[in-house]
Amino acid sequence: MTDPIRIFANRAALGASTGTPKTTKPRGAVILWLAGWSMPETVFAELQSHLPEFIHVPVRLNCAETPEQMIAQVEAAAIAWIAEWDSTHPRFPTTSRRSRKLLIAGWSLGGLLALRLAAQGFADALVLFGATARFVRSGEESDRGWPDAVLRHMAAAIAKDRLAVEAQFRERLLSDGEKKAGLLPQLPRTGSWPTAALLAGIQLLRTANHVPDLPEIACPTLLVHGKEDKVCPYGAAEELYERLPQADILPVEGGGHIPFLAREAAIAETIRRWWHGAQAAFDSPPV
Repeated sequence: MTDPIRIFANRAALGASTGTPKTTKPRGAVILWLAGWSMPETVFAELQSHLPEFIHVPVRLNCAETPEQMIAQVEAAAIAWIAEWDSTHPRFPTTSRRSRKLLIAGWSLGGLLALRLAAQGFADALVLFGATARFVRSGEESDRGWPDAVLRHMAAAIAKDRLAVEAQFRERLLSDGEKKAGLLPQLPRTGSWPTAALLAGIQLLRTANHVPDLPEIACPTLLVHGKEDKVCPYGAAEELYERLPQADILPVEGGGHIPFLAREAAIAETIRRWWHGAQAAFDSPPV
């Protein structure tokens, strides 16, 4: 893919004018990776390969059998890594005292879980791909998500032919231009999530609502969102940008619901420059 990737808005200086070199000195930051519904954690592998200066911690969401287990799983992963370098507050971290920062990268369903962790104070920074603060929306907010009836239908259809449901969902992940470019075969195969995990993920998509939490999530956040996303429409990213106190947004022209697909090198460089700016803010003494 050769579509240009450009910054739409910038509240915290993404580093475009700082002269940041393409590779920066490793800072030992950890990125906790949370994938989308029905997707294996390996969906991020190519993107991670372009960010060697970070410690990558993928979380396997397909092990959960209930929404509660899925939530507990990501919380446990965050707590475990925080405890590695903050033994004083392993359960309720004080981010300013941690020498190693924790970034949480969430895509789609993983974005909802990332916002939940951030609202609980676990995240030093967020990178959200194709994310929304609330997936189920009314007709008046169709530019931000799907009606609940679609998810109820998917849950019922899974019992009859789960692989067909996954295949239909994958068709929606790409924009028309991405399909014409032949990206569909690059998507992970269906069948990596057991039925219980698929249903647990759908239930979370139906019930999670972090819109009220957004003004209190003060950590730096980078939003990467396809302009032609058919799952979480671009309006969801605009809502996040407007309501999160420290949000920057990267609209991906021609991009669907996997905005990093076939654009990993460019997206990684944007993350790197953005993190350089965020890290400079962390290191600055308080006024």
